[in-house]
Amino acid sequence: MLANFEKPSSAAVVREAAERIASAGRAVAAETQTALMAGLRCQTFEDAAALAGQSDLLLVFGGDGTMLSVVREINGAATPILGVNMGRLGFLTALPAKDLAAGLENLWRADFVIETRPLIEAFGRCGTRTISMSAFNDVVITRGAVSRLIELDVSVDGQELTCYRGDGLIICTPTGSTAYSLSAGGPIISPDSDVMAITPICPHALSNRTVIVSLDSVVEVRLSSKGLETIIAADGQTQASLAAGDTMTIRRCRRTARLLHPGGTSFFDTVRQKLRWRGSSV
Repeated sequence: MLANFEKPSSAAVVREAAERIASAGRAVAAETQTALMAGLRCQTFEDAAALAGQSDLLLVFGGDGTMLSVVREINGAATPILGVNMGRLGFLTALPAKDLAAGLENLWRADFVIETRPLIEAFGRCGTRTISMSAFNDVVITRGAVSRLIELDVSVDGQELTCYRGDGLIICTPTGSTAYSLSAGGPIISPDSDVMAITPICPHALSNRTVIVSLDSVVEVRLSSKGLETIIAADGQTQASLAAGDTMTIRRCRRTARLLHPGGTSFFDTVRQKLRWRGSSV
């Protein structure tokens, strides 16, 4: 088990989960800081990667940011992740905290689905530095604090797409389609679709819209603007600065993430509930 330390309210939910897991005759293990926060007496591991290496399931208590951190830290481990939502929207967390008991009962009955979700990676040389980062949601290239347009030349599989002029560009996985890309006007993509979305942020040309490409495509983005601070970030958690002439390559990553969902739920149920579409019970 692993929890977001910035959400003290999760301590009680973590304790409840530990008690229910132990009562079901299963072994409880936790990341060290999570165990301290919740007052657990169980086997502990120093970080998410070590915990994943010795666990059959990772229970993650937090929001989407916590899930993104865990996916990055376990670095492609095959251990499935079940997110317990302690945040707001929680597209990646499959189980609301209030449904913890029922969700665990579903697990004991083997009533669950495991989805394998793709990651993407971005790499390139920035001057004398080599940049390499992976993302579960998205790779974003944006301007810095100065409110001026940046120019990004984009090609797909060696074929020129266009030069985007605007605040930046989002290249996202299907998982990331409900994150920043959605806020920028991008489409919602079913997670079983083998595609990436290229979504401009506040483009100067009104005709610029999201372009959907194969997940097996190779996208190259070259910064042509000079003298403007430009940042590349993966899942908003790791970032680096780009300079004019720098080129970043974005493609499918060899690593994947495995998300567990209780039986009887679906991606479309989640979208309908979280976005309060017609048919939602919210």
